[in-house]
Amino acid sequence: MSRGRLRVLLGAAPGVGKTFTMLEEARRLRMAGKDVVIALVETHGREGTAAMLDGFETVPRVSREHRGVTLDEMDLDAVLARHPQIALVDELAHTNAPGGRNEKRWQDVDELLDAGIDVYSTVNIQHIESLNDVVQQITGVPQRETIPDAVLRSANQIEVIDLAPQALRDRLAEGQVYPATRIDAALSNYFRLGNLTALRELALLWLADEVDSSLQKYRAEHGIDAKWEARERVVVALTGGPEGDVLLRRGARIAARSAGGELLAVHVTSHDGLRAAHPEALARQRALVEQLGGSYHQVIGNDIPSALVEFAKASNASQLVIGVSRRSRLLALLSGPGIGQTVIRESGDIDVHIVAHSHAGLRFALPRLTGGLTRQRRLTGFAIALLVGPVLTWGLAATSSIESLASDVLAFQLLVVVVALVGGFWPAMFAAVLSGLSLDFFFVAPLYTITIAHPLHLLALGLFMLVAALVSLVVDQAAKRSSLATRAAAESELLATIAGGVLRGEDSLQALISRTREAFALNGVRLLAGDEVLYSDGEPADAEHTTLLPVGERATLELSGRDLEASDRRLLAVIVVQIDAALEHNALTATAQEIGPLAETDRVRSALLAAVGHDLRRPLASATAAVTSLQSHDISLSEADRTTLLETAQESLVALAALVTNLLDVSRVQAGVLAVTLADVEIDDLLPSALDELALHPGAINIEMPVELPSVRADAVLLQRVIVNLVANAVRFSPVERPPSLSASEFGGSVQLRVTDHGPGIPSERKDEMFVPFQRLGDTDNLTGIGLGLALAKGFVEGMGGTLEADDTPGGGLTMVVTLAASTEQSAE
Repeated sequence: MSRGRLRVLLGAAPGVGKTFTMLEEARRLRMAGKDVVIALVETHGREGTAAMLDGFETVPRVSREHRGVTLDEMDLDAVLARHPQIALVDELAHTNAPGGRNEKRWQDVDELLDAGIDVYSTVNIQHIESLNDVVQQITGVPQRETIPDAVLRSANQIEVIDLAPQALRDRLAEGQVYPATRIDAALSNYFRLGNLTALRELALLWLADEVDSSLQKYRAEHGIDAKWEARERVVVALTGGPEGDVLLRRGARIAARSAGGELLAVHVTSHDGLRAAHPEALARQRALVEQLGGSYHQVIGNDIPSALVEFAKASNASQLVIGVSRRSRLLALLSGPGIGQTVIRESGDIDVHIVAHSHAGLRFALPRLTGGLTRQRRLTGFAIALLVGPVLTWGLAATSSIESLASDVLAFQLLVVVVALVGGFWPAMFAAVLSGLSLDFFFVAPLYTITIAHPLHLLALGLFMLVAALVSLVVDQAAKRSSLATRAAAESELLATIAGGVLRGEDSLQALISRTREAFALNGVRLLAGDEVLYSDGEPADAEHTTLLPVGERATLELSGRDLEASDRRLLAVIVVQIDAALEHNALTATAQEIGPLAETDRVRSALLAAVGHDLRRPLASATAAVTSLQSHDISLSEADRTTLLETAQESLVALAALVTNLLDVSRVQAGVLAVTLADVEIDDLLPSALDELALHPGAINIEMPVELPSVRADAVLLQRVIVNLVANAVRFSPVERPPSLSASEFGGSVQLRVTDHGPGIPSERKDEMFVPFQRLGDTDNLTGIGLGLALAKGFVEGMGGTLEADDTPGGGLTMVVTLAASTEQSAE
């Protein structure tokens, strides 16, 4: 008998539709003539899932007693005896009740598979053993029921049932997943949007790894050694130019064509960091890379094509995307092969995409201030003189005559001018001497001898030298001015970027340090305050090549690497001033933050004085008036009047005592000296006394407390006062026809107490203000107190190690959520 096949539907969270999809597939198979039975399906009270069970044959469950509770489990023996073609077994990771043959449900399924029965089952990502700790970190909920990875990976088919996180939350809010009493707690805890998004990604990544493992297994079994590029790794080269956005989007599209494709962006900084292009453009493109799901990298190399190819090979890239050169055609001819051609030649097996863009053309470049012309241009000038000179001589000699001497002289003169334009002074001098000797040897009698027989010939050679010198001087001066102007523009752009970050109030010190290292091609830069390293970038300082620059009186800038030129030091001095300004800005910000709490304390004291001046006066005046009337001998009081005055005095003094107590509590909370005694407290035990204190009748509030709610770690006195304040607030704002509710639930080792009202609610932007003392949020009824209730409640809860948060009530209103740690002993159970 062949072993049965196992198909598992994997979900990121409860409610995504695993069981419903399994039943849909089972209905289709049954209509196709397959023998399908339900061995065990959990509907969890969901009407849609329960409706799908109609028409299926269901194997009766077996009941087992455990700790006084009757549990229904799958009857394994009955399913084996029935022996259908396909059995539906829900919740593969479930732990069976004691008394059965197997501890886990997946072990029951294994017996069904051994019997030749195909099994369809479901499991959530949080139940996979290898992901258990990861899920707990995400959700805060430990999972006691897990399934070994090997069991799940042995399934013949695994399918992810995917549902967008917001769609799942909408389904939960509509009551399609949990009962109404559990909706609010679920939405605020396990089913938070961030949790669901992380779990969804976890499920998709786990399945992707499983598919990759299956592919490798297939290749091994079939002896396939050829390279299968199932995943694309695309490297996009960024120059800092405006075409970077186009290249990144093209690279992202290439990576997206393959499942699991990766996008890497790299910027190569040359030895002269000021050539590194535009920091604003690079910052924008870095953000775009992150939006596209890629990663940004930066490397330093003198040979940009080689550095780019080395990075691509080290990253095991399959594709390399570069842009069309922004150089003009003339510049490309003069300067030789560009980066694109060199990259293609060195790329090897890596596919290179050269992407056209609207910015192709002349490219900006900044030469170092070492001369007017580069070494490459000088060598090119010598090469033109050596190669073109002999060819020109040979061509003119073949057609030479007495009448053509003037044109021959002009041809050699043109050669000297061209060499001067390309190579500058020394190549032009070399071409002039070479041309003069060639004219004398091949065209001036006596031929084939180097003889200056006539003074005019000497004058001609001198004129050659003078023309070459003048043209080369103009060219060299123009090149120097161009180099200075280009470098000045780059320096201005660098300084504008740095100054802009400081003026905008950004914490730009790390960016300043990084930009300094890149701009001057240093090995490392550190900002020191004494022996403390405030910011650093690059390698540790080299003691033999270290430069120290004071940054005001606050810090020292340490540079390690090459020796800086005078022009570099001039620019560096400006950067040091900007760093000093940024340090001063940070110091002022820190001072302002220190002053902020003092200003807040002063505001609270002012509010306290205002409250004392008004709210304390009322009960004090009432008590004083009552006592004065009782002591007066001029007024004849009846016994009933005396009783009324005594009651008034007593009520006023009680109110005064409560008010003073609240004020003292607020002062202790703000001073951080609130006395808290934590112990295991049963919330049920506090409710009667809290409601008695508020004098609420039974119908004034709906109470929903679970039977097995664990105790919490709290101070009983403080917790009761929290409940009193929150319930009083909810009763005050809820309409009579819709009384507030008080409920509790356990979640992730903590207990949540929720006080819900159906009043007008509070705008989201003002929810933080409600916890500030002396805030009534526009309520001017002085009979309600001075706005300390919620401030005290929050201070008490935080003093007990918990949290108090405000949430919107579905349908309108406000829900106050108190979260406290559950008792350690009960949590361990």
